Order: sequence, then C-alpha cells, then structure tokens
Amino acid sequence: MNGAQSFVELYSDTRTRPTPAMRRAMAEAEVGDEQALEDPTVNRLCEAVCRLTGKEAAIYLPSGTMCNQIALMVHCRPGEEVLLDRSAHPIHFEGGGAGALAGAVLTPLDGEHGIFTADQLAARIRTDNRHAPRSRLVSIEQTCNQGGGRIWPLEQVEQVCAVARGRGLATHMDGARLMNAVVASGVPAARWCAPFDSCWIDFSKGLGAPVGAVLAGSEEFIAAAWRVKQMIGGAMRQAGIIAAACLHALEHHVDRLAEDHANAKALAEGLAALPGLYLDPATVETNLVYVELEGDAAAFVAALRERGVRMGAMGPRRVRAVTHLDVDREGIERAVAAARQVLAG
Repeated sequence: MNGAQSFVELYSDTRTRPTPAMRRAMAEAEVGDEQALEDPTVNRLCEAVCRLTGKEAAIYLPSGTMCNQIALMVHCRPGEEVLLDRSAHPIHFEGGGAGALAGAVLTPLDGEHGIFTADQLAARIRTDNRHAPRSRLVSIEQTCNQGGGRIWPLEQVEQVCAVARGRGLATHMDGARLMNAVVASGVPAARWCAPFDSCWIDFSKGLGAPVGAVLAGSEEFIAAAWRVKQMIGGAMRQAGIIAAACLHALEHHVDRLAEDHANAKALAEGLAALPGLYLDPATVETNLVYVELEGDAAAFVAALRERGVRMGAMGPRRVRAVTHLDVDREGIERAVAAARQVLAG
C-alpha cells in the first residue's frame, strides 16, 4: 500500500494519495496564470484531454461535480429538463446543484445497473408542451457508480445518443471513471466520447491525482463553460502545480487501472464465499464492488473499521468497496479476512 497508511482504504478511489513521482512532477511544474490561459502545464493537460477525447477544446476544473454543473448550466435554460438514470451522481451527490445553479429539472429513468435503453429514453422525451418542462439534455455516467461500476455497452451509448440527437436534445457524458471503462473494454476514449456534445474525465479517482477534472467539448461550448466557471468562482491561477499531477496520471496510471479491476474481482470472489454476504463476482467489471448483507450495513462497516479496513455503507444492507492504486493484493486479502472475522463474531 502507498505510503504509511496502516489500514486498507476501500471507502473510495478518491482517497488515493499522490505517489512520490507524482509529487516530484508537481514540485517541478511550470506555472502561470490559468485564468489568462498562461499556465503551460494546464494548457498541456487540456490539449492532452482533447487528443484523448477527440474534442476541440477543454477546461480544467477543480472537480467532476463542477464539470457536471457547468455542463448543465451551459446546455440548459432554467426550467428545462435533463434525462438521466435514477442512480446518477447529479441526483444524489451534488447538493441539489442542478436546481440551484442551472435551474434544471432532473428526470430519472429506470435503467438496469445505471444503464437505460434508447427505448426508455424515447418514451420519456416530452413533446413540445408549454405546460411541461422542455426536454433538453441526456446525461449518462460511465462507469455507473451506483450500478456497481458497470460499463455502458458502446452500441447502447450510440443508440441512446442517436435518439437524443434525433429529438433535438444535447448529450453529456459524466466520465468520472471513463478511463476504467477504456481499460476494461479496450474501446478508446475518443470512441466513447464521439456521440457526446460534452464529456469529462476525473483525475482524482483511480488515476490518483489529488485534485481536478477536465471538461471537453466544442470550442463554442468551452467558451461558454469559461464564462460559467468565472461566474461561480472557479479561478485557480497557478494551477499547473495540480495539473502536473493529472498529466503524470495520464502518462503513468492509466494502464495500471487493470490491476484495480483484478483486485476488485479478487475481493468480490473472497466476499462472495462468506456466509451472509451476497454478490455475483461475474458482475464486477471495473473497480467497484457492491455487496448485500443480511445484517446492518453501518454496523458491518464500523466493525470492519475496528479491524483496519474501511468500506462504505450505501444503504441499510448495502456496502461498497472501491479498489485503487493505494490497495494491493495483500490489502484485498486483509479485507476479506476482516470481513470473515466480523461475520464470525
């Protein structure tokens, strides 16, 4: 495990800490005024993300949540509707920002493991009616967090986006764990992003950087995103210090995501063998492991913590564990052993 961390941190891949090599890159970063487009490291990062996603322009932001919120503010006028899965991050984990900032209506679809179909979307897009919100944007989350880290099938992504475009709606990808999908599927990021008007990549999850995400789209979209960034106080100035960590992550931490996926599978197999825990390891596609249990999730998580393992309670009987670069195979074995002890007690 990275550094002096004595417990097994499976609560989230946002808990990663910069490696020594990443810290050196940060210390040596060339910096300038990011708001004036004069920070060379930020500029290199945005150019790299444009090449990766196939988009014209990009903007560096403090978080993926800000990427989502800015995208909603650019795509939607107040009172317009965003169609997304019931489990989606903007509904549950962004502090109601869609309503407070964009004035948008979030309409949930009942997908399977966070993934809805083109037919489901087509059935929910509203006809023009002045009594109802105007359907304006379709958003998908790749991979699906609360769906268990499942990967949207590429054909389904293309079908959903084709329905949206055919009905005059914009499309947005929440790419919080897009690179996990890229590594697990072998499909390049640009192919995943091609059907979308906007998309973003998070660097503070499995890629291991301490701060930041990059939102990408057309030049017109990013120009509007800059205005919104300024409006909501997003000036970062000499941000090259943190952007350097993201560049390092792109160069060194993408292929290694496969290790996280293998560790997640091993964890799932270990937990599935324990009495009182229920999951199908075959459904674990990336670095997220969700397990159902007979007992109380909060009590189970608290007992694990006492034994040096941290997971997260995601409901009364649901627990999440997330693998990342700070957890090696020994950590996985410790986590399974701790769960066995808790259940035996």
